Amino acid sequence: MFQTLPTSPYKDQKPGTSGLRKKVPVFQQKNYAENFIQSIFDSLEGFAGKSLVIGGDGRFYNREVIQTAIKMAAANGFGRIIVGQGGILSTPAASHVIRKYKAFGGIILSASHNPGGPKEDFGIKYNIGNGGPAPERITDAIFARSLEIDSYKIADHGDINLDTVGESKLGEMIVQIIDPVTDYADLMEELFDFAAIKDMFAGGFKFAFDAMSAVTGPYALEIFENRLGAGDGCVMNGTPLPDFGGHHPDPNLVHAKKLHDMMMAEDAPDFGAASDGDGDRNLIIGKHIYVTPSDSLAILAANAHHAPAYKNGIAGIARSMPTSMASDRVAEKLGIQLYETPTGWKFFGNLLDEGKVTICGEESAGTGSDHVREKDGLWAVLLWLNILASRKTSAKDIVEDHWQTFGRTYYSRHDYEGLDTDIANKLMSDLRGSLNDLKGTSAGVHKIENADDFSYLDPVDGSTSSNQGIRIFFEGGARLVLRLSGTGTTGATLRVYMEYFEPDAEQHGLDPQDALKDVIKAASIITELYKRTGREAPTVIT
Repeated sequence: MFQTLPTSPYKDQKPGTSGLRKKVPVFQQKNYAENFIQSIFDSLEGFAGKSLVIGGDGRFYNREVIQTAIKMAAANGFGRIIVGQGGILSTPAASHVIRKYKAFGGIILSASHNPGGPKEDFGIKYNIGNGGPAPERITDAIFARSLEIDSYKIADHGDINLDTVGESKLGEMIVQIIDPVTDYADLMEELFDFAAIKDMFAGGFKFAFDAMSAVTGPYALEIFENRLGAGDGCVMNGTPLPDFGGHHPDPNLVHAKKLHDMMMAEDAPDFGAASDGDGDRNLIIGKHIYVTPSDSLAILAANAHHAPAYKNGIAGIARSMPTSMASDRVAEKLGIQLYETPTGWKFFGNLLDEGKVTICGEESAGTGSDHVREKDGLWAVLLWLNILASRKTSAKDIVEDHWQTFGRTYYSRHDYEGLDTDIANKLMSDLRGSLNDLKGTSAGVHKIENADDFSYLDPVDGSTSSNQGIRIFFEGGARLVLRLSGTGTTGATLRVYMEYFEPDAEQHGLDPQDALKDVIKAASIITELYKRTGREAPTVIT
């Protein structure tokens, strides 16, 4: 029996490519989640009788919303629901399941790397049939529908058993519970030389992976410990917890400090890595060396041919605009195209679907390839392991060899979290209004060559995305980027990105913050950041 129940528009902010993110108590309001899910279904066409994938990162409130989504999917006419056992599916695994089972799309429940718990963050996003995030035409339609919706459809049915693999019926709809790990692990085994990696571990190579009590724990245990024999206990914090153990599941040097300290110790393992709340980001740390996400992207692109899936080379590289230009130099040397896109994996999806690029990455610790349409934390770790097994050298040697070949791009991101939204918006608005006046002026020791507000013309669908972040280019190869992030749920987060290209190998050993001190100073002068915000330092430096 299906019901049509009244609801009311929540008149919320427009959901972005990462979907709708709010605190759990907001989603627990009567009809709130139902309103958004129905708005998704009302914005889609042609799904009657087709399959929908549903899963999440296991954070607090995950199971409750999955039950709601299943019953609403039945009432709205889907023919099959594919759900990860226990409600679990990492974001890249969900993308793969959508693609493998040729589903119409998928609902992913996650707030990515944000904290979880009864008072913390929750999120819902919709992915389309290619496995990637919904494009703006769909998210715009969802938002518009949410402002006028007055009812939702739901099956009057008890909860589904999410913990037993198999099939059941809800009315005429089939509910299929699948092992959330196997399909993804099998795909990784197709892409990489597991035999070579296994031999490397058997030879004494030591590895540490921090799953951060988040969704990648079961995947890491199966792949690293069971299939590759990396050693019992190499996976730390491998059990997903609704509150991520009270920790912030963001794989950076602040929130993964224990791993960092381990890798910098005298008796450090040979290689360390971590992933985030929903499994789409990665942290790479070699023995006594941290690898920035921007450098990691460039190094993976330059060395991808060591893995079987990429042995014939890559078609091109795509990076988000704030990501450092280290990958540009790799693309130039390889004679392939480099695409600079706005932040958001959906922009990479078009390029991947058209075969224009093979590897993509964002400075926010997200890298991936054409195997799915999401960034993929474990994929990046496995490609690093494959390269290490093939080249038979250390991560530190690989990084330093890359700098010797391509030059070093010093890079850092300063995050100012929880800013007053009005102050942050005015800072960006004032800066946009002064871009023309900045050209030719000096900020500290650097003269500004050019400044713009990044706009992207999609080479596949012809769409234009404007106001994607401010870029300031200095003489001597330095660059400053400023943008407001949409991944937080409280206040505004201003991200300030700084980079400086150093071709001289004798200057490659500097501390990044010291190498970038002039760009950091220029950022302060140009934005009046500290004066406007009252902050004395960034919240997080990466």
